[in-house]
Amino acid sequence: MSTTANTDGHMAVCGLGAMGSGLAHRLLSAGLNVRVWNRTPTRTADLVKAGAVADPTPGQAVSGASTVFVCVSDDEAAETVLTGPNGVLGSLERNAVVALACTLSPQTVQELVERVGVEHVVDVGMLGNAEHARKGELRLYVGGASDTVKGLSPVLELLAKQVLHVGGTGQGMRLKLVINLIMGVEMQVMAEATALGIASGLDRSLVLEAIAESGFASPVMAFKARRMQTRRYDSPDFRLDLMAKDLRLAQEQGSAAGLGLPVTSATLATHQEAVGAGFGAKDCAAIESHLVPAHGEA
Repeated sequence: MSTTANTDGHMAVCGLGAMGSGLAHRLLSAGLNVRVWNRTPTRTADLVKAGAVADPTPGQAVSGASTVFVCVSDDEAAETVLTGPNGVLGSLERNAVVALACTLSPQTVQELVERVGVEHVVDVGMLGNAEHARKGELRLYVGGASDTVKGLSPVLELLAKQVLHVGGTGQGMRLKLVINLIMGVEMQVMAEATALGIASGLDRSLVLEAIAESGFASPVMAFKARRMQTRRYDSPDFRLDLMAKDLRLAQEQGSAAGLGLPVTSATLATHQEAVGAGFGAKDCAAIESHLVPAHGEA
């Protein structure tokens, strides 16, 4: 880790998928200086037009930054961005904070803490989609040392309508996995209910409309039912392969705690099958297309 004094205190965002791009746009709209990096450089174009500076490596993006948001897809990608050649840790300033704003295993968070110190790391479980990120309407579940989280709070509050400090490092990830487990099960049960309705001779659109308007549907179920109605699964709010990853992490956490979690296991198996069938890059609501092939509709 660099011992150079923090100079300009800019924000750095490493990883510009849907959520990372949304965070960067929100920070820019608040008048902050933002530097960005993405493995595919073309994704930086809109942010550069909005005022960000794009760098060719994570290390260059974070040099001089007071806060670094890492927004990548999984543990392997995070390890590469953080510790790979020209990675974040090689250029991190002495007083900088790394906000892991992606769903990783709590063990990966702890390994980073052991390497750079608890005062440099917070894990931020984000609830919401890219539009929520751009508008500052996320819910953030934050794990980390109290002083570190308190110091980062003004930035986090720009991004969210709720910032909840849930405990030490790793706890933000653990709560996010709990929440995403519910979403994964909701998507699967809605797809299974639709399949049952079709098999019973009911109209598919009628079934989905009834589910969305019932008292049983959560807001996210009603929202995703509209995607299922039209089978618009491109331009995902949350990819199905990422849902499968989070269900796997939830199952692993349950196993480590001695819990069986049979519904989690069944939902994970179906999502892994769907990824294998080619639905991984689609919106997570595409689990319905895996369970209810179009040719099987009433």
